[in-house]
Amino acid sequence: MAKTAIVIGSGIAGIAAAIRLAKRGYTVSVFEANNYPGGKLSEIRLGAYRFDAGPSLFTLPALVDELFELCGMNPADSFVYEHLDETCRYFFPDGTKLTAWADREKLKQEFLEKLNEPKENIEAALNQSQWLYSQLAPLFIEKSLHKPGTWLSTKAFAAYSRLHKFDFNRTMHEANSKRFENEKTTQLFNRYATYNGSDPYQTPATLNIIPHLEFGIGAYFPKGGMHSITQTLYELAEKVGVRFYFNTTVQKIVVHNGTAKGIDTHMGFHKADRIVCNMDMVAAYRTLLKDQHQPKKLLNQPKSSSALIFYWGIKKSFPQLGLHNIFFTSDYKREFEHIFDKGSLFKDPTVYVNITSVMNPSDAPSGCQNWFTMINVPNNQGQDWDYLIQYARKAIINKLSENLGTNIESFIEEESVLDPRLIELKTSSVAGALYGNSSNNKFAAFLRHPNFSSKIRHLYFCGGSVHPGGGIPLCLSSAKLVDELMNQ
Repeated sequence: MAKTAIVIGSGIAGIAAAIRLAKRGYTVSVFEANNYPGGKLSEIRLGAYRFDAGPSLFTLPALVDELFELCGMNPADSFVYEHLDETCRYFFPDGTKLTAWADREKLKQEFLEKLNEPKENIEAALNQSQWLYSQLAPLFIEKSLHKPGTWLSTKAFAAYSRLHKFDFNRTMHEANSKRFENEKTTQLFNRYATYNGSDPYQTPATLNIIPHLEFGIGAYFPKGGMHSITQTLYELAEKVGVRFYFNTTVQKIVVHNGTAKGIDTHMGFHKADRIVCNMDMVAAYRTLLKDQHQPKKLLNQPKSSSALIFYWGIKKSFPQLGLHNIFFTSDYKREFEHIFDKGSLFKDPTVYVNITSVMNPSDAPSGCQNWFTMINVPNNQGQDWDYLIQYARKAIINKLSENLGTNIESFIEEESVLDPRLIELKTSSVAGALYGNSSNNKFAAFLRHPNFSSKIRHLYFCGGSVHPGGGIPLCLSSAKLVDELMNQ
């Protein structure tokens, strides 16, 4: 009899786990509460405009390619992407503009010319980021932190002698402010804390590993936009026999004598030999496993930040803008204090604008642009979001209008808003936190739920709220870890 597996949730990690299990010989069924796959990695359409709804930066494309190769297919036949010559355009309050080039020499020259930052400082920062990645990725990303074998491996023992170099005891800001001469450079490199919803003034400097993904391995753009990652992997999953059940909310993970046996939905009980939960870990315990042992310390950890996104169809083209654009605040520290300490919005937020029509012209009418306009915000703690949305909208429009020298509000012809309440409703992310538990302390990596249950046999977890963390690469890594753990 064929082995059976159920995946709860069709986020990118859930789809990847389903593909891997199907290739292992499992008959796989995916149950999804929404009527579409992808979770946060979905799309919306407003009139003639198309937007990627969630994640907008693509790194480590090899993790997507690997899924096609696992199925005996050439990824280039189904999934096409290109390396970006520039990773982001930065706009500072005093009018300084800087382009983060993919080419390292051009990048260092740009920092020297625009910020008078010595080239050797940038070189040292990128080398340190690369070194951190080479040392920590094999332990913190590619292996389970919750298995003894990880800590008894040759790589682990080699790392023990270098613990002081991993910068656990300084914050990201402390490390960056000491390395760089210009505070704008510090602010730019501090920004990488937001890649997992953290505060650079609290999170450990170990997270300076992140720039290597962008500057070392590279940033990419998939043909058709980020949503094409979801669509191509969904189609791949169907090709290898995965069956999807949309509009089907899982009500309970059924456990008998300490073993996961299946799930309950409105269609009844569905039996399986293995269960993989791609749902937010906290939500899963509170709803699907509420009659089981609760890991209270993990469930009660502070949550990551969330996002407030305005999807704007702009009936004008701005050639000074690229695919990725950052408009910095004048006071980064106060902005993060508002997000994490006060649970509110700073009057001068840092604004991120993603414009996929720069790369994929069909995403907007001719002469127009599709603006995914986002600010980092606190997770939902009962704030008056209707008021905060209007407050933020005004602040964002004023900031962008000043930087671009024109009143952008007059060019907005389509608009939709995504706030923490809707993020939680659409994705079951508790409090709308984008990355599950916060990473604002040096033990954060150890405060994520493992990819397996230590109390319930045959139950596994993947996605942004469990090890190794959020973001597309880490979600795909979590699916790979589930596959390896399940078949050890």
